[in-house]
Amino acid sequence: MAMEEGLEAHWEVVQRILFLYAKLNPGQGYVQGMNEIVGPIYYIMASDPDLEYRKYAEADCFFCFTALMSEIRDFFIKTLDDSEGGIKFMMAKLANMLKEKDPEVFNKLKEQELHPQYYSFRWITLLLSQEFPLPDVVRIWDSVFSDEHRFEFLIRICCAMILIQRDLILQNDFASNVKLLQNYPPIDINIVLSHAVSLNG
Repeated sequence: MAMEEGLEAHWEVVQRILFLYAKLNPGQGYVQGMNEIVGPIYYIMASDPDLEYRKYAEADCFFCFTALMSEIRDFFIKTLDDSEGGIKFMMAKLANMLKEKDPEVFNKLKEQELHPQYYSFRWITLLLSQEFPLPDVVRIWDSVFSDEHRFEFLIRICCAMILIQRDLILQNDFASNVKLLQNYPPIDINIVLSHAVSLNG
């Protein structure tokens, strides 16, 4: 019972953060998926081993979420989809990188009309928070946010995820590839990150 109450309290905190953010940003408001961005941030703040810091988890989470949204808000604004920071632009960058790094895989997906929006829309907008277990998401975010070209590195991670599944993609039919990319299989996240680093060049 205590655990359930604790979980409910955490959910209420996330709701308050999103409500306040929407009120302070009426031009954007709440967009589906923002809760997936808040979740890992609040998890880190609320799990701080220092009890004094943990008391301010909600305020710290709001500050960090607002700072992060200032960088990725274009992902959530439809009118900016085609802008340099928009989601269509980012998905096109991923497609171009895949074409450059592995034309065979790129052409296979193109022949199957398996467009990037079928899988990478969620990958990019939610910063891969739905594709991996929470500890792996934290590891990914540490790597992305510590990189000077953070969203370029995010695209490299997405490209690495595809290339790691190369053999399956080349032999699969459309339905199997959609399932593969929309429900990414369990993997050692260090393999993905190492592959992403190797794509820089």
